[in-house]
Parts: sequence; C-alpha cells; structure tokens
Amino acid sequence: MQGKNKSYPIMVIGGFTVVLFIAMIIYICSYAINNERTMMDNSYNAHQQLLRTKNSRGTIYANDGQILAKTVTDSNGNETREYPFGKEFSHVVGFSVNGRSGIENLANYYLINSHATLKSKAEAKENEMKFPGDNVYTTLDVKLQETAYEALSAREGAIIVTEVKTGKVLALVSKPDFDPGTILDEWEDITSDKDNTQLLNRATQGLYPPGSTFKMITSLEYYREKGDEYLEYRYNCNGKFTNGTDTIRCFHGESHGALDFTKSFAKSCNSSFANISLQLDKSSFEKTLDNLMFNSELPWDMNYSMSSAICNADIKDSDMMQLGIGQGTTTVTPLHINLITAAIANDGILMKPYILEKVETEDGKVVEEFEPAAYKNLITSDEAYFLKNMMEKVVTDGTASRLKGLDYTAAGKTGSAEFKDSTSDSHAWFTGYAPAEDPQIAVTIIVENAGSGGEYAVPIAKRIFDAYFEK
Repeated sequence: MQGKNKSYPIMVIGGFTVVLFIAMIIYICSYAINNERTMMDNSYNAHQQLLRTKNSRGTIYANDGQILAKTVTDSNGNETREYPFGKEFSHVVGFSVNGRSGIENLANYYLINSHATLKSKAEAKENEMKFPGDNVYTTLDVKLQETAYEALSAREGAIIVTEVKTGKVLALVSKPDFDPGTILDEWEDITSDKDNTQLLNRATQGLYPPGSTFKMITSLEYYREKGDEYLEYRYNCNGKFTNGTDTIRCFHGESHGALDFTKSFAKSCNSSFANISLQLDKSSFEKTLDNLMFNSELPWDMNYSMSSAICNADIKDSDMMQLGIGQGTTTVTPLHINLITAAIANDGILMKPYILEKVETEDGKVVEEFEPAAYKNLITSDEAYFLKNMMEKVVTDGTASRLKGLDYTAAGKTGSAEFKDSTSDSHAWFTGYAPAEDPQIAVTIIVENAGSGGEYAVPIAKRIFDAYFEK
C-alpha cells in the first residue's frame, strides 16, 4: 500500500506531461494550418527555395487581364522577371529580388505555389521545364494608374484611388519611383545613398502634415459635441487668429471676412478653425482620434506607416490650435486620409481596402477569390451626411471650385500643409470622391512642396475623375 502511494505522484506528473505534450502537438499543428501562408513567407523558411526550384513564379495581372509582372525563361532555362509597364506600377506591384515589396511580396505565397493540373505538370516535366506557378489578378485599373502617374508628372508625391463601396484599390502611385525590371542593377546605387527615397512608397509609408484635410476631423469633433449648434457658429476672419502670444494665420494671409461654419470649411479658414479648436473638449477629441485609427493600426495588408495625432488633457492651447488645422506634430499617410474619405462617402462604413482579386491556375481554375468586406463603422451615417454636405460646398463654393460644373459632381477637401518652420513652403493636398450624390471612387493626392491644394492637387483629381467616368 505504501509503495502504491509513493508511485501516485509520479503517475500524476507523467499523465500531466503526456497531456501537455499532446496539447503542444495540437497547438503546433493548428498554428501551422491556420498560419500556413505566414510561415511560408518567412524568409527563414527553406521550403520557399525548394518551391522556386520546382515552380516558375506566376503572373500578376491588372483587373482587365493586362500583365503587370511575368516570368520569362530563356533557352538556357534562366528566368527573368519582366514588368511591361516599367515604372508606372513600381511601388504597388513591387519587385521580387533582394527581398520583396508590393504585390510581389503580398502575393508571394500564391505566386510560388502551383495548382496546375497533373497533365500540365506532366508536360512541363517532359519538356524539362518548371511547373507553372499560380497567377494573381489584382483590382488595379491600368487606365486610372496611367492617368495618375502622368498627372503627377515630375513632381514628388503620391496618389491613391479606391472604390468606395467595395474597398478595391484601383490605382496607387508614388514618386520618385524606380524600374522594377532593372532594380537589381541599380540596387547598390539606390541603397547606398541615405538620402535616396525611391523605394519609399509615399502613398502608404510617407508621413506628412495633413494641413487642411484634417479639418474634416476637427469638424466631425465639433459636430459630435455641438450637434446642430454648428449652424449658429459665426466668425469674422481678418487673416489671423491670436490667443495670448500665439497666432495662427490663414494661407498667404488671406482675409475671409464674415463666415459661418460651412463657409469656414469651404474656404479652409485657418483662423476660424483655430478658434473652433479651442472650443473642443480634449478628452472627447482624443476618443475621436482613436476611433479614426490615429496612433494605431490600419486595415492594410502591405507595409505602411502609422499616423500620429495627439490630443490629451495636458495639451497646450497653442498645440490645440495647430492640431485643429492639421499642423504641428500631426502626421498622416495618404492611405489613412483616403480611408477616412471613403468611409465618409460610404455613409460612415469603412470597407477593408484590398488589392488582390483572385488567384488562378495556369489553365484558369480559380484557387481563391477575395470579396469586399466591411471593416467597421468609422462614423455614424448622420455624421457622414454632415461631412458630405460640407465637402460638397468645398467644390461649389470653396477651394476645389475647379471640380464645379462638370459632367459629374464631386466633393472633397483641399489642403496646403506647411512643412518647414517660419516658411511658406507647403505640400498640396486633395482628398475627395465622385459623384457627390452616389459616391463611386475616392481619390487622395499629395504633391510635395507644390503650394496650394486647390491650385495643384485639384486639377490632378479632375484628370483622374475624368478618366474614371469616361469609362
């Protein structure tokens, strides 16, 4: 009896160890199944190299079937990755040498795998060729991409175009750019120069002061706190607003005169919005910034930078005024501004942005399809209605008047974001959507060191809207 009692603890420990071991095996298997793609894309996974020796990297297509990237094999079996559009899709399609970027990285798991039929694999083996990798179809629109690329011209900056009701990314341009077909030859020159930013995707990774585009958010907070009292707001602008020793000036010192809330927004009056910012509850504004994904992650599957906007109980009035007009320490990516714009256009619902449409085998069999999905209600439908009315006035009576009187209607917000202290240097912003009454696409543009958003960014938006509605 005594021996039995002595062995009992050993049996318990042994049983516990067995259960723990089984639980670990189940967890590892479950993790491997649920995270197969993540594990495959890990640079330390040698299975990638094995697949590359067996399979030829698949083709990347635009939404109309035009080839954006393909693998070409010469008579000696040497493979070369070709990009028919050269620089035009450089950042969004990316490259697959010396690491990966863009769609080449996002879709790598699919491109290096092959679901070809046994017949296709047998033919490839007979001809001493690799198995054909799966092909990826994207949401990218060649016409809109080319239009955006040409419209940005030699300027540095970024453009992103999305479909409001689905979240499809239709175009994404960043300049300066590079040629993914020759990136291997230019790699050392590009990466050895610490001031070279050719590889930076400004649309998703570029952090900029949002300037007056941020007034969408300041206006939202005012409406959340005051409701229809915004209709009673009045301000007389003489070109500057002073609070203590701090002064905010309107762009180029322009005096806007008598304004209500809507006109303050349409004319993009810095003085009025500095005044508005001091009337806001700091705790409430902080919550609004959190709701709008500042200082947090975005629903985006490729590399991006996190936007930053700080409002708390300790913020000084001078910083509060800068925040209200999108200056100071506030920084955003064009991607983030586009997501907010698209949510406003879509009655407050943010659709998760996506860029992969489907994956097919070489003979056209669908391996996987990607569907639109709502990410979350960014704002209420009532708040969206309020902001849409304000943004329409920017076109009909404000700084985006170059979009007025066209075959389609549009709405948006311009911005002229100063980026150096004590200078008038500014980036030109526009973010908006069309048609105003039934939004289809959202367009966000930044042109670096260009000046006024109404003068430089709005004409680019017009070219993109024109190209979309011509279709």
